[in-house]
Amino acid sequence: MTNLKTNYMGLELKNPIVVGANNLVTNVTSLKKMEEAGAAAVVFKSLFEEQIQLETAQMDDEMDEYAERHAEMTSLFPNLEHAGPREHLMNVQHAREALSIPLIASLNAIYDETWLEYAKLLEDKGVDGLELNFYSVPRDPVVSGEDIINNQLEILKKVKGSISIPVSVKLSPFYANPLNVIDRMDKAGVDAFVLFNRIFQNEIDLDNEKFVVDFPLSEASENKLPLRYAGLLYGRIKAGIISNTGIQQGADVVKMILAGADAVQVVGTLYKNKVQHISKMLKDMEAWMETKAYKSLKDFRGKLSNKQINDPFIYKRAQYVDLLLKSDELFKKEGLI
Repeated sequence: MTNLKTNYMGLELKNPIVVGANNLVTNVTSLKKMEEAGAAAVVFKSLFEEQIQLETAQMDDEMDEYAERHAEMTSLFPNLEHAGPREHLMNVQHAREALSIPLIASLNAIYDETWLEYAKLLEDKGVDGLELNFYSVPRDPVVSGEDIINNQLEILKKVKGSISIPVSVKLSPFYANPLNVIDRMDKAGVDAFVLFNRIFQNEIDLDNEKFVVDFPLSEASENKLPLRYAGLLYGRIKAGIISNTGIQQGADVVKMILAGADAVQVVGTLYKNKVQHISKMLKDMEAWMETKAYKSLKDFRGKLSNKQINDPFIYKRAQYVDLLLKSDELFKKEGLI
């Protein structure tokens, strides 16, 4: 009998498949189906600073619109500060009540006050952990990369000091040296790293000559980057390692565990293959483990990490030289030459 138990940011999970933040989790019926299919935990959809500020501004505008119409109307329409975010908090509470598995909140803010205020408010809703979504789009050439990193470190320390639940950070790969950033955040006491945030980019509609929203689902080929970093980080940091992006099948989960991840987050495959696909992923993992005579994840976690393998070139630049030297062989195999 295989044992799929693992640890995610200090939380003991029945298996390594965590549902990442997405729109499906806002529906209680979908949440229950995720749990029934075998999901070990769920990350609720992120609350963004823009939601907080925009919805507060809209409420202020509406209040001001009626302020001069009738003196008594202000008593009928009291100031409902953060009405939109309050609804988000209510949905988080409903999700917490619907699930028996761990629920992790996600927050992406800008101002220190917002990070701290909503970290505490989300904790009050009974969530088991908080994911800090450090999604930052460079817009000002005067701000240095070091300034951005230092700001994120300060936010992490302040949030960790203000709440008692475990905290993870979801990072983008677009740092000059992600390993340095991860090392510094690890020393700051973060409980886990989610690698990596899949950042959507602008697209242009040529016929109408305008920007359009484009949300392509991830492909399995995109999991090579989190695979590499799971292997580089295993045994080097105290925090947990959570692979994200391109996790489509049970085999992808196994690969991440072999590299050194503690768990994975899945989203795109739930849209492509439906929520019930989680059950198949788990069965495929168990079947593979049985063929290899592995009884638990710890039996093979990190087996192919940088720390454990003997090949010195797998995780180093020399692998590209080796690939170039053998490129003709690869092209012949694919029928390209």
